Amino acid sequence: MTLEAYIETGFPLPKALMDEFTAQYPNVTFNVREDQFAVITQNAPRVLADDPPDLMRLPQVSELAEDGLLLNLDGYAEAFGWDQWPATQLEQMRVDDEGRRGSGPLYAMGLNSSMTGVFYNKQQAAQIGMTEAPATLEEFDSYLQAAKDAGLVPIAQFNGGATGGLAFPLQNLMTSYGEATPINDWIFQKDGATIDTDTNLQAAQHLEKWIDAGYFAEDINSMDYSMMMSRFIGGQSTFIFDGDWESGNLDTQMAGNVGFFLMPSATEGGPQAAMSAPLTYGISASAANPDCAAFFLDWAATNEEARTIGVEIGGSRPMGPADAFMPEVDPDTVTAQTLAAGATIGEDNGAMDFIANATGSIYAKSWTPNLQKMVAGELAAEDLLPAVQADYESEIG
Repeated sequence: MTLEAYIETGFPLPKALMDEFTAQYPNVTFNVREDQFAVITQNAPRVLADDPPDLMRLPQVSELAEDGLLLNLDGYAEAFGWDQWPATQLEQMRVDDEGRRGSGPLYAMGLNSSMTGVFYNKQQAAQIGMTEAPATLEEFDSYLQAAKDAGLVPIAQFNGGATGGLAFPLQNLMTSYGEATPINDWIFQKDGATIDTDTNLQAAQHLEKWIDAGYFAEDINSMDYSMMMSRFIGGQSTFIFDGDWESGNLDTQMAGNVGFFLMPSATEGGPQAAMSAPLTYGISASAANPDCAAFFLDWAATNEEARTIGVEIGGSRPMGPADAFMPEVDPDTVTAQTLAAGATIGEDNGAMDFIANATGSIYAKSWTPNLQKMVAGELAAEDLLPAVQADYESEIG
């Protein structure tokens, strides 16, 4: 049997899991197609309809499910016992009959549960006097200014193309000023939810201050994701906002010289929150081999070797039962730091989905172009959130 897989390029975890699955089950092989996330975002409906894969990296679930393009996985959830896992692992991938996420049938599964925060170059951090993670947003601001004063690039953040990465620091700043629940309500399209709140405005204004202060690389609007990673690994920036899916890669490429912290609160001791979501994969409603594809998803969450790959290569906690096997991790690695940060988010109930996942096109058609306009000085922080909210309301009707 050959499973057709459509995955995101540049991330080794899916391919590593597929290779191990074939090693354990030689009768199953994978025909893998890879594209950048921006391409998948734009082409997902057409691919699922015209050339349906058995497994596909999903940019967003609600509209694909509402349009009948994804397979309802509830039967597999009951058969494999996914419905006995902690409910919060799966709620982001449930879609009701009105296209709202958070409840209803299950339409996707995660290869692991990823989380974003701030990675930093330890040598450069020591150069600017940062010996431990900042306790407050004000302290983090001081380190960004110190990096600039030292002639370093404080932040290399991708923001080019159709899926810009400036949404990462913006959402992190939202967590500094406000709570996660209203943001999740907006992403899940709860009635009356809005992204245009007082605390989110403070976050947008703070991001604008960073832009005006020159904390981002000058070519941020033409920088893609791979360029950001290349520069950070090459010592050309002190900080990046990114996810724990890079932990294994950074432990290899920057062994001993990379650290990670959650975005600090605007007030010392405040609760911490972070974008935390499954690395989402779905099965096409017209897939040729749905049973085998579902078995692979269950295997990725429950098999000990698969879970080890999820931690060591994926850099984050796999999906699965609360008491599932976890491999030992070297405490001196950045992987250990990201896993510990994930536990903190769980304790603070601060997990939230990515603001780019609120609708099928909000990332490419609203967040990204509007944030690019902010960088170019064509849009003020006060106008960002109303513009995105208007696009959101237009899309969800």
